[in-house]
Amino acid sequence: MRPTEEVVETLRSALRGVGVVLPSLCVDPVTGASDEPFALVELGRCNVRVAERLASVVRGERPPFGTFVTDVRDGRIGEVRGHVGGVVQVRPVVGGKEWDCPPGSLEPALPDDVLREQVRRANTAARLPT
Repeated sequence: MRPTEEVVETLRSALRGVGVVLPSLCVDPVTGASDEPFALVELGRCNVRVAERLASVVRGERPPFGTFVTDVRDGRIGEVRGHVGGVVQVRPVVGGKEWDCPPGSLEPALPDDVLREQVRRANTAARLPT
């Protein structure tokens, strides 16, 4: 059996690989310091978005909830907001109406493209009316 600390690091790495970060993930200090043969793992607390993403990953949804994707059919970039009836619901990074997309038509969005869309949105919001 591997040491608990090693198992926790393996779990942390696996979660990070699917875009989930549990900030409080650690070995339970009470059982970790005792003579218990199997210390408990403290999963800790997280916000609702992280919880939704974790649930999406556990359900095997691809791409997972909360990830940024590009719709290869038209180049739109958005954030995965759900999976319903075999399609993925995607909301534009810049805000607006969600659209449905077949999972096979989505690919991970490049971070630079997501940032570009976010900057475009911020610049549009900051413009003074003419």
